[in-house]
Parts: sequence; C-alpha cells; structure tokens
Amino acid sequence: MKNNEAITKREDDFAKWYTDVVRAAHLADYSSVKGCIVIEPNGYAIWEKMQEILDKEFKKLGHENCQMPLLIPENLLKKETDLVEGFAPEVAWVTKGGEKELEENLCIRPTSETLFCDYYKNHVKSHRDLPKLYNQWCNVLRWEKETRPFLRSREFLWQEGHTLHATKEEAEKETDQMMGVYHWFHNEILAIPSIRGKKTEKEKFSGAEYTLTNEALMYNGVTLQSGTSHYFGQKFSEAYDVKFTNKENKEEYAYQTSWGTTTRMIGGLIMVHSDDYGLVLPPRIAPKQVVIIPIGEDQEVMEKASQINEELNHHQITSYIDDSKKSPGFKFAEAEVNGIPVRIEIGKRDLASSHITIARRDTREKILVSTDTNLSSYIEELLETIQKDMYERAFKRREELTFEAHTLQEMEEILENQPGFIHAMWCGKKECEEEIKNIKGCKSRCITEEQSIDEKCICCGKEAKYHVVWGIQY
Repeated sequence: MKNNEAITKREDDFAKWYTDVVRAAHLADYSSVKGCIVIEPNGYAIWEKMQEILDKEFKKLGHENCQMPLLIPENLLKKETDLVEGFAPEVAWVTKGGEKELEENLCIRPTSETLFCDYYKNHVKSHRDLPKLYNQWCNVLRWEKETRPFLRSREFLWQEGHTLHATKEEAEKETDQMMGVYHWFHNEILAIPSIRGKKTEKEKFSGAEYTLTNEALMYNGVTLQSGTSHYFGQKFSEAYDVKFTNKENKEEYAYQTSWGTTTRMIGGLIMVHSDDYGLVLPPRIAPKQVVIIPIGEDQEVMEKASQINEELNHHQITSYIDDSKKSPGFKFAEAEVNGIPVRIEIGKRDLASSHITIARRDTREKILVSTDTNLSSYIEELLETIQKDMYERAFKRREELTFEAHTLQEMEEILENQPGFIHAMWCGKKECEEEIKNIKGCKSRCITEEQSIDEKCICCGKEAKYHVVWGIQY
C-alpha cells in the first residue's frame, strides 16, 4: 500500500512531512493570529491525556494546582534583572485598557516566577508555612520570530511548577525529583528515549542558579528540549523579599524551584514515532487505543462489534466503534492517519470463518485471531508489546544517531553528514561554546556525568572539565 497522498515522504522533506502529519491527523491548524495555532480535538485529546498522567504524578508528590493572573505589572517583572534580560525580546505588552492608556504597562506572562514570588511574599512567614508545592496548567505568550506547530509557537500550553522550601537541600531534592518525573514520562509513557543532565551557564534558564534538562532526539537527528527543572536558590526570594522565620527563630530568604513542560511534547511524539501514513501513537498516551470497524451493516456483525467494545472498555482499554457511513477503506485509512494503535476489522465473512482481523498501527501488520480468543487479554498484551517495540525502535534510532567527536573537524563532518547527539569534551569556557555554535548552530544540550571521551576540550585543546552532549535543536 502506498503512503498517504496528503503526506510528503519523510525522507524527501522532513519539515514538510511533519506539518503534513499535523494537518492530516487533525492535530492542529494555522490561525489568523500570526504565530499561533488552533489545537484541534485530536491534538487536544493527546494533551488532556498528558495532563491526566502528569497531574496524577505531581499530586502523588504533594503538589497542588492553582491559577495565577495572565498579566504581570512591569515593575514586578523588572525586579529580577536576569529574568528581564532573558525574556525581554519575547515579551508582549498591554499598554491600553479600552481607549485609555494604562498607568503601568502589563506584560502577558512568558512565565510566572514573578507572580508566584509576589504571592509567596504575602503568604509565607514561618518555616511552618513551608514547603509550598504549587503547579499551574495554563497558557503563556512568547513573541517567537520563527514558529512551527507545537514545536515553537507564540502562545502555547504548559504546566509550570513553582515551589518554595526552607532549606537548600529540600529545594535541590525537588529540582532533581521533578526532572525524574519528566524523564520517566518520556521513556515510559511517550516511548521516547531521553537523556538527562545539567545545562551550561550559557543555556540555563534566566535567573536560575542551575537548570536540569531532559533531552530527546528526533528521527532526523535534531534535538528537542523535553522538560526542564530549575534551582533558583535564594535569588528570586532576595529580589522579591520572600522571607520566613526558621526553626532557630531567625529570618532568612526561602529557597525556590520551578519546572515545566509543554505541548511541544506532541511535536516530539510525531517526530520520533510517526511515518508516511500519518500519526503513530504509543498505547499509553493514545486517547483512543482501539478502533472497531464493522464491515457492512449486518446485525450479527454489529452485535459482535458491540460485544467486543463493551468487553474492552470494561477492562480499561479505551475502544470505540466507527459506525459512520463511510466506506471500510476510508475508515481504515482514517484510523491509520490518526494513529489509533490497534484496529479491529469485523465482517460477515470473518464471522463465518470464526475469526476477526487485528491490525497494528506501528508495524501495519495484520493478524487473524479466532473469535474464541480472550480478546481483552490478547489486546492488553498486544498494546504492551506495541509500547515496548516502539520504544526499542526509537532507542535503536537514537543510538544510530549518537556520535563521538574529538576535534572540531570531526564534529563538523558529523553535522555535515547526519546530525544527532554528539558526545564531546569541553573546558567550560563560553568562548569555546560560542565557537562550537558557529558549526551549523550546534549547541550544548546537557552536561552528563558519563565517562570522559577524551581529556582535552574539543575546541581549545586545553584540559576539559565537562562531558557534554551537543546537537542542533528545534
């Protein structure tokens, strides 16, 4: 069977293939607001599933959801200079209310550290008030120059956790713990193998003492930052005067963290797993895991379809019957482009021979199964197999696109041939990091704690301090 005609072949034009899959699977569409997208029901259903799973994990760890305002007064934003400098080019401002000029400009939140600090200042007085473990699910606005659906848009959806602690140890434990959640989510739920590490000083979040990051590699070898966790220490607390009385009855500044991930995870799912036929979803994140397609309008066929649907849903397998008036071929193609992990086909001829047809979306393999099979157990095992197989294929692809470089020439040759994760040593100087960036915009993705490849910096040849993973990023 040839690929979906609405989708450019992945090997011909990866960027066009990506946007074709987004539109063919009705995940998102362009809007009349430049740089902003419409997230369609299919795309939003994936985001809801992501929210459901992550929110459950956050709450297990004691976090509570809240909601901060959309607008931030200019004076509040300017209290933390690093934050202002880091976000200044991306901030959108509100200067009028109706026809009246505002007395003070308001920025549309690019992130909410300032608002949380302002709140904490008034609600934290003693160590007994700590820790504060808050999270919010919201939208933010950043005036990006170049945009692409899900990967980089001006307005996007995300969650941002903001916590306050009495000690440095507690705050650092929180920073590491939440990075662990993102790493688990990508590997176990999204079937995306990722690596975790620390950002360099140049690449860390504006205002943070340090940033931990979760990095994934897309099918084409370009990297995607997939969740970050920031340790602020007392930096923001000092800027916003967030103090508390400790156990020794002495006043000190609180220790703070923030962490977040966004709808760009949907883009990651597409670029790691999908193919020339459309979207491919790992079963654990698929809003609909099974579609049952009755062929014809025979009563016995419809009764069997209903029986199977009821049985699967009873066993917490999310299935549905496509009983629309479209042709069977159209329904098959629609299920395929939308990435439904398993398709069950039932026709009168199938029942006469006491079997049904099951199709895997990831491999497009068709399997004949007896009608006497314990279908819920069979599908449950099949979904786990698909999840495992998808992870293993993605892991194998990542390993194929992971390289070592000992000189700048080697790095340049790798990037000329095929981008990917490049392991190379670095002395820690910004000048060397900037020189490496001149090679096709290659950036440090994270500092790892792995064994050193070499003892010398790839750029200057002096003694190296860090083992770094480099790559071209989205």
